[in-house]
Amino acid sequence: MTYDADSGLHLRQPDPDLDLKTQRLRELGLGLFPVAEFDVLAARLAEAADVPYAMVNIALDKQNFVGLCSPSGRGEDPAVDRTMALDHGYCPDVMSRGRALVLPDVCAYPRFASNDVVDRIGIRTYAGTPLLDVRTGLVLGTVCFVGREARPRSFGKHALALVKASQDDVMETVYRRAPSSAR
Repeated sequence: MTYDADSGLHLRQPDPDLDLKTQRLRELGLGLFPVAEFDVLAARLAEAADVPYAMVNIALDKQNFVGLCSPSGRGEDPAVDRTMALDHGYCPDVMSRGRALVLPDVCAYPRFASNDVVDRIGIRTYAGTPLLDVRTGLVLGTVCFVGREARPRSFGKHALALVKASQDDVMETVYRRAPSSAR
């Protein structure tokens, strides 16, 4: 990711692994459509983290939430769609870093406080980790949760443990569902 000092925007570079990821997702039998098992895993993560939102995200030209826990849009927590632009949210940073990111209070980090999801949805806390394909080393996406209330810094270790456990669950599900030749 490149930072443009004139505009203050983080500019995303094209993903050099896009074709490889697309091919690997096909081999694994993973499309960009919702998967009920991933919705269940996202709901478990949201409940464990005590937040309204959790996602299993496959990112190609946009973020595709193949697993999603989102409120219905009634009350204070707005519903989110199953897709999001690559310049929204924090998962693209996780994918480019190739490692977990925990932000107990996104507003405490100037680099992340200006993200559109802060203003549009009111996101104040984020934790996510990459979905790494062990066979190819490709980062296929992320598993994450977001909440609308800032958390204390001490929440970081707990958040990291939650997303890492969910990462394991998601990848076990991916490989179990995949054709044996792709595992």
